[in-house]
Amino acid sequence: MFPVDLKSDTVTKPSEEMRKAMYAAEVGDDVYGEDPTVNRLEETAAGLTGMEAALLLPSGTMGNLVAVLTHCGRGDGAILGADSHILNYEGGGLAALGSVVPLVADDCSGCIHPEEVRRHCRPSNVHFAPARLLCLENTHNRRGGLALSPETIRSSAEEAHLRGLSVHIDGARIFNASAAWNCSVKEYASSVDSLQFCISKGLGAPVGSLLCGARSFIDAARHWRKRLGGGLRQAGILAAAGLFALERNIDRLREDHENAELLGRLLSGGGVIQVEHNEKPTNMVYCKVPEGACADLHTRCAARGVLFNGVSDNRFRLVTHLDVSREQIVRAAEIILEEAAAS
Repeated sequence: MFPVDLKSDTVTKPSEEMRKAMYAAEVGDDVYGEDPTVNRLEETAAGLTGMEAALLLPSGTMGNLVAVLTHCGRGDGAILGADSHILNYEGGGLAALGSVVPLVADDCSGCIHPEEVRRHCRPSNVHFAPARLLCLENTHNRRGGLALSPETIRSSAEEAHLRGLSVHIDGARIFNASAAWNCSVKEYASSVDSLQFCISKGLGAPVGSLLCGARSFIDAARHWRKRLGGGLRQAGILAAAGLFALERNIDRLREDHENAELLGRLLSGGGVIQVEHNEKPTNMVYCKVPEGACADLHTRCAARGVLFNGVSDNRFRLVTHLDVSREQIVRAAEIILEEAAAS
């Protein structure tokens, strides 16, 4: 039963069936376009998003970076949320490697709304870095795994397009968003120019992300992937895991959402922990305890087999995924409440 690892949905391990699919994968050299399993994964990803083409990359960070560098030139501006993953957790790659200027916008609601897009599209002036790209995040990690609706995405994207910008979605967990809103990922992708999603999070594959867009965009992105050292050889072994994930693990994401809802409800009922409200939750639960009261709560829980990350001295995050059962959720909640109450 233990440990119960709630640090992230990146900690999932490939199932025995997924490992068998990887072992049996037909492979070739992907840089030459000769890996049939990679080609099939990219075709599948394009089909699921309704876009013309897709590109396999080693990580979501590289997927987002390749997208930004393909959309923007040196000195161009990319509108990013102040709490976005691209701005805060991807090593500043867009600036360090592409000389792209972050135009930091308010995304406290989980989205960069049209008025914020307009505010960052300043008149043409030699003093200003021109905005070329709007980056949205769905689900939004720092907003508690909030799932944005297709309509919300469309509204902001339309404003950006009206002003001549391209639009990219960091959709690392876009299938969680589609499960929460009971819609197709195509409904999100239809409003934007590119979309990146991870197969290595809730979908349960060990490695990889897919960048999707128009064929001409993906052709240019493939060049950037090579420049960044992301050209892969016999990657069909990894692509087979991705195909297995897309064929078997999308529908079951709702179980993770149900387990997160249960976890939040159990913790709320203990009278010690404040569970943050989320208007459209997915597989994350953000919690607070009194200021300074439980700075080492995650350390003490880890000693009892419940693993999670502290976000600050009084805030922590729990993430459900396919390797955590309902029984484990119940026991994890009991342990967290016991340790919180003992502080």
